[in-house]
Amino acid sequence: MTQCAYVFLDESGNFDFNATGTRYFVLTGVGMIRPFPAFEALDNYKHDCLEAGANIEYFHCYNDRKAIRNAVFDLIASHLDGMHIDCLVVEKANVSRVTQDDTHFYPTMLGHLLSMVMPIELDARSAEKIIVITDTIPVNKKRRAIERALRTTLSRMIPKVKYRVLHHQSRSHYGLQIADYCCWAVLRKWEMGDSAWYDRIKPAVRNEFRIASDGENR
Repeated sequence: MTQCAYVFLDESGNFDFNATGTRYFVLTGVGMIRPFPAFEALDNYKHDCLEAGANIEYFHCYNDRKAIRNAVFDLIASHLDGMHIDCLVVEKANVSRVTQDDTHFYPTMLGHLLSMVMPIELDARSAEKIIVITDTIPVNKKRRAIERALRTTLSRMIPKVKYRVLHHQSRSHYGLQIADYCCWAVLRKWEMGDSAWYDRIKPAVRNEFRIASDGENR
């Protein structure tokens, strides 16, 4: 088998561009290669929780109780050596009305993140290809349209990189659950000014791109 890098992706924030929506939309990619030692640690902890009487199917940062959230962050923080964390932070107020459409916004922003991250990830891992696994597309009614737009966008933005993009339920993979935790921590830092959770993963944060407008990053 060729050397393969993995990028697990998650998003935080929402697609509401009105005053009731989040100020920021965050996409976070967590890069790893096999073997995945963090997965064994999380699996052991999940079964510890089951044996203690908790009914946990998978970890989800927003929904998990504080004690579980603390423990999962501890486990992630203890395995940061095997991870690269890259974030795209979008200030939604500066996104044009055209780009706000779901079938445009999500593929465009994901394209921005991957076009910046994937060449770096290939070099860092000495890998020949990348498997990108995202949580299931969040807008059910437009999922097929978004997936088509995503294929078109990525083929234009990263034409020379060998990659596959797969959409899996987050409960199916600890990599997606780690990405969920990391993404939640990044959004909380930007949205609420609370960096306590972010500081625990900060040593593995390689890039934190801020999109100040549709095509501008800082």
